Amino acid sequence: MDRRFSFLCAITLVTIVANPNSSIGQEASLKSQLVGTWIYVSSTAKRDDGSDVPRPSLQGAVTYTNEGRFHFITTRTDLPKYASNDSARPSPEEAMAVASGSIAYTGTYTVDESTKTIHVSIETATFPNLVGAPNQRRIVSSIGADEMKFMNPRTPAGLTLEIVWKRAK
Repeated sequence: MDRRFSFLCAITLVTIVANPNSSIGQEASLKSQLVGTWIYVSSTAKRDDGSDVPRPSLQGAVTYTNEGRFHFITTRTDLPKYASNDSARPSPEEAMAVASGSIAYTGTYTVDESTKTIHVSIETATFPNLVGAPNQRRIVSSIGADEMKFMNPRTPAGLTLEIVWKRAK
């Protein structure tokens, strides 16, 4: 009986190893782990000299599709409600608070598996300077089933951002 059991185990192991569709011993690609919606948790910002830059309280999300499209949005949690209750008629102060406290953009992305880098091509944005900007990349420092951390090594303001996300349920 022990011999038959050992033989069966050996056959099973050979079948698993020889099967190219087996996930045992294979790590999922970064792109396949990335696909889906991620909810903003926190972020830190640093200047070139390494000093910290205070971050506001934010909320937001980023979504990556299997087809290579993405969208990103974050907004401050303390944005004022418009007194007019009409999105086309904010006061100048309300408009400035929303414009400076929100960022949204969308476009396409590719993944460089070897460097764990997401390269984004921004097609439309609430900050027009991002549209078509070269070398937009996010370097993934860790990713799991429920959490992702990535770094934007250079924002237009010259900061390095590190952002933590949790997978949307």
